[in-house]
Amino acid sequence: MFSRNRLNGFQVENIRKDFISGITVGIVAIPLGMAFAMASGVKPEYGIYTTIIAGLIVSLLGGSRFQIAGPTGAFIPILLAIVLQYGYENLLIAGFMAGFFLVLMSFLRIGNLIHYIPRSVTIGFTTGIAVIIFTGQLGNFFGLHALEKKEYFHENMLEIFQHLPTLNPYGLLIAGIGIATIVLIPKIAPRIPVLLVGLLVPTFVSVFFFSHQLDTIGTVFGGISQSLPGFHFPDITWAKINHLWGPAFAIAGLGAIESLLSAVVADGMTNERHHSNRELFGQGIANMITPLFGGIPATGAIARTATNIKAGAATRLSGVIHSIFVLLTLLLLAPYASYIPLAAMAPILMYVAWNMSQVKTFKELLKRKSGDSLVLVVTFLLTIFVNLTIAIPIGLILAVFSFVKKKSKLLHIQQEETYRQNSTEDGHFIHYKIFTLKGPLFFGTAQAFEYSITEKLENIPKTLIFNMADVSLIDATGEEKLTSFVTEVQQNGYTVFITGLPEWGKEVFQQSGLKEVTTCFPDVESAKNAILSL
Repeated sequence: MFSRNRLNGFQVENIRKDFISGITVGIVAIPLGMAFAMASGVKPEYGIYTTIIAGLIVSLLGGSRFQIAGPTGAFIPILLAIVLQYGYENLLIAGFMAGFFLVLMSFLRIGNLIHYIPRSVTIGFTTGIAVIIFTGQLGNFFGLHALEKKEYFHENMLEIFQHLPTLNPYGLLIAGIGIATIVLIPKIAPRIPVLLVGLLVPTFVSVFFFSHQLDTIGTVFGGISQSLPGFHFPDITWAKINHLWGPAFAIAGLGAIESLLSAVVADGMTNERHHSNRELFGQGIANMITPLFGGIPATGAIARTATNIKAGAATRLSGVIHSIFVLLTLLLLAPYASYIPLAAMAPILMYVAWNMSQVKTFKELLKRKSGDSLVLVVTFLLTIFVNLTIAIPIGLILAVFSFVKKKSKLLHIQQEETYRQNSTEDGHFIHYKIFTLKGPLFFGTAQAFEYSITEKLENIPKTLIFNMADVSLIDATGEEKLTSFVTEVQQNGYTVFITGLPEWGKEVFQQSGLKEVTTCFPDVESAKNAILSL
């Protein structure tokens, strides 16, 4: 009886913690959901629908107990580009396809591989996204009228510059109040949800003092529907799939990266471990179902997940309560959202952009003036001026080349003295040379290996020993290069012995062409004895 009471008490305490944390993160999620949707070129309620549906599904099916999913700033450039080029209906199809790709990734167990994406790539595209989000809100911040959203960064900057004469001082004032509120509230009352207050304060000022002077959610989007989202299966055709698979794959890739980064952050805050492939599965199902109710692509949100944990979340129930709270808010308070000025939304997105920019880390990587710096800058610039679909693959390719270049310097070849061993049989001298290889022999070092040995072949004995006890890796290219080199030099009158291969190296030796052209000995001494018996 005592143990049952303890168990029940523990469960009740968990429910209490989850209830508080769920409402707390729900309060944070509402303004973000609307802001991210509008910045992506769609109606604000679509962001709310996404927060409700994706948040619920990921909380139930995801690989992290504390993950909070929903629309995020990272998706804004991709989603806006899809809306501008293909329209909202095709955005739903791209989101559905992205969900399918994520589920496929989970079955292929790609979740564990996502963690190998270089930091220079993630910092590059994340900071690039932050720049796009920040500058994308300049129009609302200054209250500019009749701005037309463009696909490319430089076109949007030109559009803003050309419309500066339409600056609305009331909009600038409201945005300034929003910025001041967001900056000051954490210093005055750190427990208050800063983004919600940062939205409400300028909204109240606008309603009571500048009514009808500013663009609002009501005047631009017609308000937010006070009803549940309806089911609609988009018209998917092969032609649309052919056009949208690239953007959909970009959404899936970025969503996988963001959600797993968020899960890693949650692990660090809770001393738990998430399940990467289950997380991808949950994200995939969420992104397949959400578009059927008008929602946009979603992923794990680092800031909301951290807020959930800091508020005391104990189980997955906190994410469920977060979704229920947002749903009830939609049903009860949706009409009041019409009064929110767009100038009040701009500081929220600018605040999010600043937090995701990681300026300090960006500067540190830039100062290194290495291959990482090049990867960082190229990924950053391509994200801003082209798109993420190009930026991430190019960044990864450059990172691979940078990695190979670094690794190519790790193979060291030590040339030991020429030994003259007196043969006990006939008294003649045996001359041989020992080369000790240390490091990986793979496609990045294979050419350097051949050059290094070849330039040392003049005026040395015709018998060579390759001591490979400290070789850490031999890939297919390394094996092929070693085989062809040994074959070539033996045709020129040399005799080559290989020594010291570890167990995995012996398997490579037996399965390759090496065993046809040379002999492998367990150590250098065994090779020496073989030479003496020649």
